[in-house]
Amino acid sequence: MSKKDVYASTSQVTPNSPIVFNEDTCIACDMCIDPCMSDVFIPNPEPDKPPIVLYPDECWYCGVCLRVCPVLDQGAIELRRPMMQNVRWKDKDTGEHFRIGMANPPPPNRKPPV
Repeated sequence: MSKKDVYASTSQVTPNSPIVFNEDTCIACDMCIDPCMSDVFIPNPEPDKPPIVLYPDECWYCGVCLRVCPVLDQGAIELRRPMMQNVRWKDKDTGEHFRIGMANPPPPNRKPPV
């Protein structure tokens, strides 16, 4: 069997993509593989390619892979949290959306419930 006959791909049970690599900025250093507590990644057999997210459903969204990435500030890796963890709210009067951690959050609503 030649090297071209062997490849690795994700085993996606659901259409989950918790970690997304940008192939243009990732330097394929594989530093994110070892610290991952749930062994989500494997090294890519192709040289100069980002790691493969082999078990996306096992991701704990801990962000360890982000903390060790030397080119994170260039957008090499992105952690996409599940929708249920993206807390946000909408002002019914203006239609403006807000989320936790934003720079200028609105003042709290002090009106008692009706």
